[in-house]
Amino acid sequence: MQNKSFVSLFAIVFAIVCLYQLSFTSIVKGIEEDAVEYSNGDEIKEKRYLDSIATEPVYNIGLKNYTYNECKIREINLGLDLKGGMNVTLEVSVVDVIRAMSNYNSDETFNSAIKLAQEKQRDSQDNFVTLFGQSFSEVNPDGKLASIFYTPELKDKINSNSTNEEVLGVIGLEVEDAISRSFNILRSRIDRFGVTQPNIQRLEGSGRILVELPGVKDPERVRKLLQGTAQLEFWETYENTEVIGLIDQINTFLKSTVEEVEEVATENTELTEEADDSSEDMISDLSIDELSEGSEVTSDSTALSAEQFSRENPLYAVLYPNISQTNQPNGGPVCGISDIKDTAKVNEFLRMDEVKDILPRDIKFSWTVKPYDPEGKFVQLVALRVTSRDGNAAMEGDVVTDARTDFGQFNGVPEVSMTMSAEGSRQWKRLTADNIGKSIAIVLDDYVYSFPTVQAEISGGRSQITGNFTINEANDLSNILKSGKLPAPARIIEEAIVGPSLGKEAIDSGLKSFIIALALVLVYMMFYYSFAGLVSNIALLANLFFVFGVLSSIGAVLTLPGIAGIVLTIGMSVDANVLIYERIREELLNGKGLKLAVADGYKNAYSSIIDANVTTLLTGIVLYVFGSGPIKGFATTLVIGILTSLFSAIFITRLVFYWRLSKKESVSFDNKITRGAFKNTAIDFIGKRKVFYTISSILILIGIGSLVTKKLNYGVDFKGGRTFVVRFDAAAIENEELRSSLANYFVNEDGLKMFPEVKTFGDENQVKITTKYLIESTELTADDLVLTQLDAGLAQFGSYEVMSSQKVGPTIADDIKVSALWSIIFSLFIIFLYILLRFRKWQFSLGAVAAVFHDVLIVLSIFSIFYGILPFSLEIDQAFIAALLTIIGYSLNDTVVVFDRIREHMALYKKKEFNSLVNNALNSTLSRTVNTSLTTFFVLLVIFLFGGEVIRGFMFALMVGVVVGTYSSLFVASPIMLDTIKKSIAEKK
Repeated sequence: MQNKSFVSLFAIVFAIVCLYQLSFTSIVKGIEEDAVEYSNGDEIKEKRYLDSIATEPVYNIGLKNYTYNECKIREINLGLDLKGGMNVTLEVSVVDVIRAMSNYNSDETFNSAIKLAQEKQRDSQDNFVTLFGQSFSEVNPDGKLASIFYTPELKDKINSNSTNEEVLGVIGLEVEDAISRSFNILRSRIDRFGVTQPNIQRLEGSGRILVELPGVKDPERVRKLLQGTAQLEFWETYENTEVIGLIDQINTFLKSTVEEVEEVATENTELTEEADDSSEDMISDLSIDELSEGSEVTSDSTALSAEQFSRENPLYAVLYPNISQTNQPNGGPVCGISDIKDTAKVNEFLRMDEVKDILPRDIKFSWTVKPYDPEGKFVQLVALRVTSRDGNAAMEGDVVTDARTDFGQFNGVPEVSMTMSAEGSRQWKRLTADNIGKSIAIVLDDYVYSFPTVQAEISGGRSQITGNFTINEANDLSNILKSGKLPAPARIIEEAIVGPSLGKEAIDSGLKSFIIALALVLVYMMFYYSFAGLVSNIALLANLFFVFGVLSSIGAVLTLPGIAGIVLTIGMSVDANVLIYERIREELLNGKGLKLAVADGYKNAYSSIIDANVTTLLTGIVLYVFGSGPIKGFATTLVIGILTSLFSAIFITRLVFYWRLSKKESVSFDNKITRGAFKNTAIDFIGKRKVFYTISSILILIGIGSLVTKKLNYGVDFKGGRTFVVRFDAAAIENEELRSSLANYFVNEDGLKMFPEVKTFGDENQVKITTKYLIESTELTADDLVLTQLDAGLAQFGSYEVMSSQKVGPTIADDIKVSALWSIIFSLFIIFLYILLRFRKWQFSLGAVAAVFHDVLIVLSIFSIFYGILPFSLEIDQAFIAALLTIIGYSLNDTVVVFDRIREHMALYKKKEFNSLVNNALNSTLSRTVNTSLTTFFVLLVIFLFGGEVIRGFMFALMVGVVVGTYSSLFVASPIMLDTIKKSIAEKK
């Protein structure tokens, strides 16, 4: 083996890196177990414990000491389907943005074009601005958009002579700008929400935003948070010198009533938790007293000192006054600094009636949105001054017409330029004139983003905000200032919620299926290949270790389909070993010595291994590119598994064999039972091809008949709607009664009852409810209304729990269908090209792709024929598309191995009759075909039986695909290739 030392070194380094990455998961798990033990079941106390050590070093590897937060970022992330939470896709209402840009113009042509564009959007993949332009031209071919959008706010970008194309270009830029602002606002809100490991990302090209919030238990509050309109405000401020004396009075008051304060604070905490619309409850609630009691790392004397200080200075224990080293108050509006975990305690103190009596009526406090220290632990408390009778800000943010990042004329330092409307310019002139030398706070959603000091009166509506900005900070501030223009909030167009109990069940069932499937494969390989089976098991366990190590290192999310991808990798990863071992056994039968047989076996198997795995890898990449959420998780683990299994099967096993042979010890590749298996088989596959053509044709015709008459059972992914998985305490539920009950509450605007679809989902006391009730409504209250009506309809059936829910709007459902179709077409196309390049004959590509079409049609037919008959879900959804693409990859994997042997025989036996040559190739690979297919099938069967109801339909599709794919590689792909190539071979002779 060449480069043995390099391979050994690489394997050792790779293992160390994976061990290092996985160690963070172990550290986090240990800390969280300590938190559970400390809290004794109290979730709030558990969260306080974790908050208290969030920025504390907990893992020292010598070169670096990692905090709990840093370890948490590096651990293996579990998807929402494994730990519960909420996944939403939001879309900024482009219609509202366009209306606002026109100053809500009442022009009949304009509004007709808007309405027509909305109708077109239902069945189109074009963006709304393009559809609006087309619709405007259709409604009024001679109309000019400039007459509608030539407004005071847009006069610098649009004039009366602008063409429609130029106006649409400006609209497109403004819409893109609105989406970016919405994204920044949502990111800021989520950062303050207190969720561990949130994920927010722009879905490029679609103008949509994906938000994942693990562990969320109050979806209604999340919806309000995400869909609320941004509120940008400009506030006058108090100087710290004016407030510091009041802060000291509050501390003195709290000191005299510390026991009473603790009782009141507890009551206020309960009230805060119930007030969903309060922005203050987004910051974690931490009690200093409880933290001191729970700290076991400090000495008794230190803990006592901290406790004494907290009792004698209750406010200063959680809010450090803004004073200099000489105990003099610093200038500016910042009146105190607090650890992020202590902000809720400060809020409790400031909300007390007695404290409010100490403070002026016109003072209001807000926290800065970002920590100001490098470690990210502390935020500042800013004192705002209320100058209006209604308690509102001095100026609203809607007066800002533009903001951008510039650079100082003389020093090149980043600064922010801001432009205001005519009305805003007048207000801004008055406000700056009244506050020269003081700060004006820029506040968004009740959090302070900046508080620049006014140097002079500013007229004309153009201002520069300077400071020690980085480019990113200046960009963030300019985006925040432009958020005042955002005329509409983002709307939730897709939503999935998984309850924590369902997530725990998913982990348990996923782990159970994983262990059983792994044990099954290990035992089988040991049985069939003896010592060589033990070596393949070592490689398989190393492969799993590498998979989890890579997942952790790239920050990938492990989902339930992801676990399925790993378990499927277990079944498929033995394929490379089977290919190698079967070639070695052939070389031994040909009389070669053990060492030479091993070397030749590996060499002769490489071609088949590479070709087989590349085809599956290509389908995995297509899945990753076109998929989203769980599908992407499945594709990620599948792709990683294929790459690591190739390394493990080819290199690690060979290192073991060479080590064993170097010690002159024997290596066995079979036993008495398996030694003669599949040897000297002479099945006439080609001679019976017409029989199998007939069988396949009959099956396909029956399937097409079912697809035309019975059709397919589309899930909400493809048709839009809402689904709820509900579990009742009762032993069994009558689906028709439940359906009728819900129809009494799901009533549309015309008074018509909308009967939902109700199906048993798993156990008899669990159902899946699907409805289109209010799915097209754009009202913010629509989701809450649906839940209210759902609860009313379910109430008469006793106690129940909504285990999970999903919402897919009609527009995104159409997009999902189109992307699914393109993913299948693109997958087939690139695989056709790959096989053509590898085998140099189009007949091979045709045979492979024909077999794939055959497999896809059979699987679709089975899902059509048996839905409503089999006792589990056979919905056509995104997971089914993932299964279909995996089947394509698996079928081609099998077919390519056979084709590779046919190509080899064509080179060796050029004068042999082609029918006989193909038959010999099929028979010689039969052992590998059966072993790989059986291993993969039984692994999938284990997941099907023990993996849980959510993934059962997905596994059923894969099981059918393995059976049909194995059949087609033997009885469809090779015969079609033979029939198309035979004529050209005869002509050459």
